Amino acid sequence: MSTILPPAVPSPQPEPSLTPEQRRWAIIGLVGLVALVALMFIAVYFMVSNPETTTVIRDIFIIFMALESLVIGVALVILMIQLARLTNLLQHEIKPILENTNETVNTVRGTAIFVSENIVDPVMKLNGYIAALSKFFELFNVITKK
Repeated sequence: MSTILPPAVPSPQPEPSLTPEQRRWAIIGLVGLVALVALMFIAVYFMVSNPETTTVIRDIFIIFMALESLVIGVALVILMIQLARLTNLLQHEIKPILENTNETVNTVRGTAIFVSENIVDPVMKLNGYIAALSKFFELFNVITKK
């Protein structure tokens, strides 16, 4: 009696799990999130229990936000000035350089066409005629030698 074996079924590949580095970063992120939530609850508790301190902290925070708005405003003005300078550079310096380059390329193209039509083509035709004449004379010399 022979036993019939079922066909071999390849075992499914296990899904790749997180590497130790990824797992470590996930744990650090989770711990950081829990710590942030805990600090928020502690801050709310102390702010509710000390309203005078909360108003002082609020006022200081508003002053810092105003200073930050000023800094961001200055940065935006500087950014707009730099953008205007870049636009000016592109229009008045880069554009003429590109136009001169395009003109030079067109001149080189015209020169290449001129040289091709007036020098290369006649020389090639002349070489073709000389090759044909040399083959003709070579053929003629072969016939006369026999």
